[in-house]
Formats: sequence, structure tokens, C-alpha cells
Amino acid sequence: MKLSVVATLFKSEAYIEEFYSRISSVAQKVVGEDYEIVLINDGCPNDSLELALKLIDYDSHVVVIDLSRNFGHHKAIMTGLENSLGDLVFLIDSDLEEEPEWLIPFWEQLRDERSDVVFGVQNQRKGGWFERLSGKLFYYTMRVLSGLELPSNIVTARLMTRRYVNALLKHREREVFLAGLWHVTGFEQSQNTVVKKNLSQTTYSFRKKLSLLVTSITSFSNIPLVLVFNLGLFVLALSFAFISYLLVRRVFFSESIDGWTSVITSVWLIGGINISFIGLLGIYLSKIYSEIKQRPYTIIREIYGR
Repeated sequence: MKLSVVATLFKSEAYIEEFYSRISSVAQKVVGEDYEIVLINDGCPNDSLELALKLIDYDSHVVVIDLSRNFGHHKAIMTGLENSLGDLVFLIDSDLEEEPEWLIPFWEQLRDERSDVVFGVQNQRKGGWFERLSGKLFYYTMRVLSGLELPSNIVTARLMTRRYVNALLKHREREVFLAGLWHVTGFEQSQNTVVKKNLSQTTYSFRKKLSLLVTSITSFSNIPLVLVFNLGLFVLALSFAFISYLLVRRVFFSESIDGWTSVITSVWLIGGINISFIGLLGIYLSKIYSEIKQRPYTIIREIYGR
């Protein structure tokens, strides 16, 4: 099979039919009839699954993978890639903010530059000032703490060769951060500047974004642990210096030290540092615990249409 189109479904009821119509038309222009459309139902709470199953009745190109519950966007994507068959795989969101017609310029660039991946990037992140500012802070923090030179404002849409997809699927960690995995998998990757539409409210709340930041940093970097160690040494050195200062004043100048304020301040400072350090170590331990259990990315209830 020449092409697989992979898209996840979550609150996608309003977009499925138009997405299917547009992506089918574009896929036929690129590879004729030798393609499939793989739709992954990630525990969608509305009628997206029923609408997707209706497509199977009159189009054999459609494959629907129904997950047993909601596992999250990134894990659903990995499941879709794992169940795709095409020599080329076009990954895209189904909410039409990423246009199905991008497949054509992506395919032309992949062919002309002999790349393994062509992915979309935005000149400016969609949304309001807070979303744009938080996006900049996310990528800046990620670069500083992980050492990964991730492109800013990347989108889900990307066209990949089969050998790249096979290499990507070798990553089996349970806490999935796709932007990092896309980068560390390597191969020849090219950017294509796109303009993403703003048709619906994002399903990524601030809490989810913060959780994604923690997952991304702890999955690809041990720098926070190094910073904790260095800060511990700094506090220890500062403590020794302050103790030496107090001893000199007491022994050589017979000065009594009023220590209530300094003692309370020190107790709260050291207590806060200890608690934050323990919390950071707990995050890393929880990730080790999650990996050791070796639970699957997702659980498939049923695959329709294949």
C-alpha cells in the first residue's frame, strides 16, 4: 500500500464527514486508489465513532480503530501508526485546523528533497496571547533543560516514510512525548511552514500543558537532578560559611547572636528545598515505576473495516 492517512478522533463529530471527503480527494490525487484512512477513536464522548463506522459501509479505504477508553492524544497516535500499512504515512488531526490539502505540498517536498519526514511548523502559534506566550516558554524551557533543539510551534501534521515510522515505533516508553520522539528518531527531516486555523477551543487545558511539560523534561533529561545536586552543594557551602561567621563573632568578639529570625528563616528555606527535592525525585521514581510495569500504550476494543 502506498499511503496511510492516520488521524485521531476526540470530540470530532462536527468534522468527520468533511475531513473524510477532503482527505479522500487529496489522497486519490497523490496515489490513486492505493491508500487507507486509519481513524483512531480515543474514547470519544460523542457520536464520532458511529459516524466513522458509517464511512466503512461505502468506502473500503476506511479503517476504524476503537480504543477501550481515552488514553490520550499521543498514545492514540502511536497506536494508529503501529496499525498503518502504507509506504508513506500522513499523520494529521481530524478537526480541520490542519488542512488535508497539505498532503500535496508535503509529498512534493518529500520527493524533491529525498527526506524521510516533512512536518508542519507555524510562524506564529494560534490562539490568544496566553497560548502564544505559554508555547514560547514551553519550548524555551524544553531546550534549556533537555538539550533538544526542538522546532518551535510544530503541528501534528507530517508525512513520513515507512522506515522512519518503523524506527519511531521502536520507542516503547509509557510516558509519551511525541515531539521529543520525533526529534530523537533522527533521519532527514524537513520543515514546511503552514498556517493552522483556529476553529475550536483547544482540549489542552493549562493543567494538561503543565503535565506535558513535566513529562517532556523528565523523559528526555536528567538536568533537573543535576541542578538539585548543585543547589544542595550551594546551600551546604552557604551554611558552612554562615556557621563560620557566627563562630568567629562568638569566639573572638564575644558577641551574642539573636537567632530567632535567622533560625526560622533557615528552617523554612531548608524545609521548602527538601520538599521540592523529594517531589522531583518522586516524579522520576514514578516514571521508573510506570516503565517497569510494561503496560501497553493503549487497549484496542475492535478494529473495523480491515
